[in-house]
Amino acid sequence: MSSPFDPRSPADILALVGAFPLAWVVPRDGDAAAAPLPLLAECDHEGNIVSLFGHLARRNPLFAALQAAPRALVLFQGPQGYVAPRLVSKKDWGPTWNYAVARFDVRVEFVPDETDASLTRLAAHLEAGRPEPWTVERMGARYAQLREHIIAFRAHVDRTHATFKLGQDETAQAFAEIVAGHEDAALRDWMRRMRGE
Repeated sequence: MSSPFDPRSPADILALVGAFPLAWVVPRDGDAAAAPLPLLAECDHEGNIVSLFGHLARRNPLFAALQAAPRALVLFQGPQGYVAPRLVSKKDWGPTWNYAVARFDVRVEFVPDETDASLTRLAAHLEAGRPEPWTVERMGARYAQLREHIIAFRAHVDRTHATFKLGQDETAQAFAEIVAGHEDAALRDWMRRMRGE
């Protein structure tokens, strides 16, 4: 059953993960070892996210938890914020919360041979567009020392669920008033994006 808050295409989910890469990785066998990790999306030829690529510290309790049971839930939160009634001129309009989130059910595979790639690719993603982007080579000998304490993994996606509740159900007037008055620029941008503006 479709909802006005469904992503318009896989590109919306990919954009969310790309812009807000820090995700909670929650083991299915309990949340005691849940940890936030920056992850990169890997897509098929149609643009669907098929895996999430990253690394974690071997001493992180999440590592042992995922070795024992490799299923997890990965949660991304994009732009979000309270929308106050004062922004809308309609007297009976009530407050709401706008947000964009994505949830992935995954199977985790540790890929130690790709640890260097996970570090290089993540740095390239996070440094993209910056003047003189940082690279791992700048760490010199310290890189090899630190690298021994982390391991790369690929989270293969079994299911994806995303909700982009960004004012798609508002009247044109209410939407325009919210966008004109809301203080969060990122939220305003994503509202416009999902409205097709």
